[in-house]
Amino acid sequence: MISLNQDGLKVYTKPGRDLKTLSQEYFSSPAAPTLLSSPLLNQDLSSLSVGRLVSLTGPLLAARDQAHKRLIALIKEGRELPFEPLGQVIYYVGPTPAPPGRVIGAAGPTTSGRLDNLTIPLLDLGVKALIGKGARSKEVKKALVRNKAVYLAAVGGAGAFYGRLVRRVEVIAWPELGPEALMRLWVENFTSIVAVDLEGSDLYETGPAEWKKNRGSSMGEPKKSSFISKSGYTPNGLDD
Repeated sequence: MISLNQDGLKVYTKPGRDLKTLSQEYFSSPAAPTLLSSPLLNQDLSSLSVGRLVSLTGPLLAARDQAHKRLIALIKEGRELPFEPLGQVIYYVGPTPAPPGRVIGAAGPTTSGRLDNLTIPLLDLGVKALIGKGARSKEVKKALVRNKAVYLAAVGGAGAFYGRLVRRVEVIAWPELGPEALMRLWVENFTSIVAVDLEGSDLYETGPAEWKKNRGSSMGEPKKSSFISKSGYTPNGLDD
């Protein structure tokens, strides 16, 4: 059993099954996350499909509404950005202040739809992945496909957990914006889900459609989702 609490992820095994064995079985299973290091290359994304787990290590750019507005203004003025956009990952986050002994506070995703009208110019400059929560507009999805980029969904409400995955923080522009300043976050094993892939498939559309298709009759047991059937991990000796 796996639980998520204020101390992070904890794994509890049945007697006779140690964590090392469980870990080896998981990371050799089809359900194991795809491991990526940023900045990203085109070939890093070619195998990703909707619903796939991704574990990302390396620098992310933290930017919310105010930072995006300033970035788009720089692009319109033909001025240089505070970072090289090619291959970058942008995380829609405005972290809270760091408590004693930590480099950052809570760092959960903000709603991506608010950034839809400020996203496409950055994709056109080479940004390869966006991380947030919630669905994206048709225009953004078309831009993702055109630029061979992906949208990754993080878990809303898990800000404390994500904050513990950040190893270092650097404010690279507009410190006067406080938590909405443009920052670089170095993360380790930051887990998210592919929500829009290179083909434009959208988890926020396919997921509900699959659930409706497979929910079964009200008198019987619901059918297991085809995604879980294809990639689910149920090691011997553990409950489903």
